[in-house]
Amino acid sequence: MAFFVNRKLFLCGWAAFVLSLLLLFRDAQCAPPRRNTKYFDFHVQYQNTTRLCQSKTLLTVNGQFPGPTIAVNEGDNVIVKVTNHVKQNTTIHWHGVRQFRTGWADGPAYITQCPIQEGQSYTYRFKMSEQRGTLLWHAHITWQRASVHGAFIIYPKQGVPYPFPKPDFEVPILLGEWWNGDPDAVEAESVRFGGGPNVSDAYTINGQPGLLYPCSDKDTFVQRVDAGKTYLLRLINAALNDELFFAIANHNFTVVEADGCYTKPYSTDCIMIAPGQTMSILMKTDQPVRRYTMAARPYVTASVPFDETTATAILEYKVPANSSLQLPIMLPDLPAMRDTDYATKFATTLRSLNSREYPSNVPQKIDHHLFFAVSLNLQDCPANSICKGYFGGRFSASINNQSFVHPKTALLQAAYYNISGVFSKDFPSRPPHEYNYTAPISAAQNMNPNFSTRVAVIPYNANVELILQGTSIMGFENHPTHIHGFNVYVVGQGFGNYDPNTDPASFNLIDPPLRNTVGVPTAGWAALRFKADNPGMWYMHCHLEIHTTWGLSMAFLVENGTGPAQSVLPPPPDLPPC
Repeated sequence: MAFFVNRKLFLCGWAAFVLSLLLLFRDAQCAPPRRNTKYFDFHVQYQNTTRLCQSKTLLTVNGQFPGPTIAVNEGDNVIVKVTNHVKQNTTIHWHGVRQFRTGWADGPAYITQCPIQEGQSYTYRFKMSEQRGTLLWHAHITWQRASVHGAFIIYPKQGVPYPFPKPDFEVPILLGEWWNGDPDAVEAESVRFGGGPNVSDAYTINGQPGLLYPCSDKDTFVQRVDAGKTYLLRLINAALNDELFFAIANHNFTVVEADGCYTKPYSTDCIMIAPGQTMSILMKTDQPVRRYTMAARPYVTASVPFDETTATAILEYKVPANSSLQLPIMLPDLPAMRDTDYATKFATTLRSLNSREYPSNVPQKIDHHLFFAVSLNLQDCPANSICKGYFGGRFSASINNQSFVHPKTALLQAAYYNISGVFSKDFPSRPPHEYNYTAPISAAQNMNPNFSTRVAVIPYNANVELILQGTSIMGFENHPTHIHGFNVYVVGQGFGNYDPNTDPASFNLIDPPLRNTVGVPTAGWAALRFKADNPGMWYMHCHLEIHTTWGLSMAFLVENGTGPAQSVLPPPPDLPPC
């Protein structure tokens, strides 16, 4: 059953509007008793900020970089009023929040809503259902995510313990980037000429670049700790275009949660984390009293220029008052920037907790198969144009050779009100032509994609298997792919071409990791499974922002089930107009 309604409903009178509003607050999961509701006020505004001896007006929420932390409990209802005080349109996405039936609150521009315009407000309302752990929120239009982002922490329900030793302290650690220029201008330049974007000027840890950059003696995050304690680090990669290695000198970690889903404890001395991914890691302060360096630098698979620098911060053990003890800085060892072996081992070692309280419900019988070839492309340069991609072309990207074109009306609105001409429902379930996806491609071959706004229709409650296949078009590269509205089980991954006859034999159908952002290995594939139990319009895209700009994205239209409890809720009355 589709969730379309007749367009005339949009024009119904005031009485019908009031009735629908009453039904919304009767049925919506986002209208609970006040005692279970958390309220937040976000003001999108400019703030004068200086890093690397460069001052600029930085786009922020509430004047903070990174933005304010949202902290709620599982089962809470969340209400966030976002007011836009700048000329640019904006939206906010609650990255990893399932948004059961409340797709209107998901946030990606022109997918589930039109943007919030200058001087306007929009109130996001949703419930934290069956989720707990570390997530993030960020702007979801142009490249505003560079500075408009923050931590989103979901504690267990009141009285419910963690399924791991209770930490003494908790610390959010947000990894990001600093741009001396305007990131939106960098994106606009790339769109205009079809070339690769300029790279960031620094990486950051909690908004600070650290001691290895010029003019940054005072621009270094310092976390003071007590010896002999256990700290829960809530690690978030909010960078635009870089996967990152992260370590703290002489300290080991235990990963206990990833992307808001508990994991079996995994001990390591270094984390590899892609943009959009989040983790909770335990760390014991069991080392001699001194200062230790946190460090983050990129994991790289692309052949284009990238930021080769390293962000640092300080972990400082507290010393007695009036102590003259010197605190030397100890530096961590990080993997080499192109250490794919380490990145692969880290990703493939994670396992879901799969306990009695938190079972793994991996779909066993599949009734909806999808095979998506994920590609970078090269478009022929249009006549009378200047193009700065390879061989005089324009860079683009695609899934099954479809390069996504954002509409002018939000897809969810078009589907809900049955507005024609906004999208088509014929996204291909396989590439139009099968080929050796990971074999070298000659520059003389046609690498043009089709530009379209197509969506893939999935029946409600279908058990879906999605194979994401990396390709060699324009070179090999890892693609951290984010799926809105769902967590997905990563049942397998490998290098080369996926083989449907042999590779399923190695699938982990017992305790695979449950993620919302999945790294498709460079020159390889990832196999995902999920139940389509959340009706709505859900965006899927590479979380390397430049790839999304080039068109590496698409949307799933998950149909309504039977009855109101399996249907998309009505849109809120303050939904921004298109």
